[in-house]
Amino acid sequence: MRSEKEIFKDAKTLYEFHSACDNVPIKANIILALGSHDIRVADYAAELYKKGYAQLVVCTGGLGKITDGLWSNPEAVVFANRCIELGVPENDIIMETEAKNTGDNFTLSKKLLTKLNIFPKTGLIVCKPYMAKRAWATGAKQWSEVQWVPTPQQISFENYLSDDTPLEREINVMVGDLQRLKVYAEKAYQAPVEVPDEIWRAYERLVADGYDEFVIK
Repeated sequence: MRSEKEIFKDAKTLYEFHSACDNVPIKANIILALGSHDIRVADYAAELYKKGYAQLVVCTGGLGKITDGLWSNPEAVVFANRCIELGVPENDIIMETEAKNTGDNFTLSKKLLTKLNIFPKTGLIVCKPYMAKRAWATGAKQWSEVQWVPTPQQISFENYLSDDTPLEREINVMVGDLQRLKVYAEKAYQAPVEVPDEIWRAYERLVADGYDEFVIK
């Protein structure tokens, strides 16, 4: 059995790999806020809107693997309400409330905006930090007409953890997401993302430690 320090080190390695991106927001047609249990994503989407990076915020998400049973309203509704509280005009928010996964976030948002005759060419992806790579890879494949820039809030692994985002659950989610970078690219659900050997070894050690709740069997 490995020590807590060794496990934490590998978890931090995965977090830093997942979240690594330029994080330089551009002026874009839309901000796509990917729903989750982490309300800080909505906070950052509102911040970017108020700074003038886009004039439309698309909140997407139904009830997912963590929020189902935790929240009564879809993630998109919770996020939209938060954005309104923070000063984003309701008229500048669109809600997509059916998405069950990251692929749905893009395909269903695209379908909804198409019905509204909105055809963005550029978009900021606002998501949990450790979703940055997988969110970009999904968007690049599922909504390729848009130039996507992943723009998560920059926060250290140590500071990201909280009562709402406990260590054990976050490791399980990050392990599952790393596997999906490989598996979903092979299935053509996502654009390929290179995973260095040392990152994959950290993943394998964490799986061996029992952090396999979201690993595809």
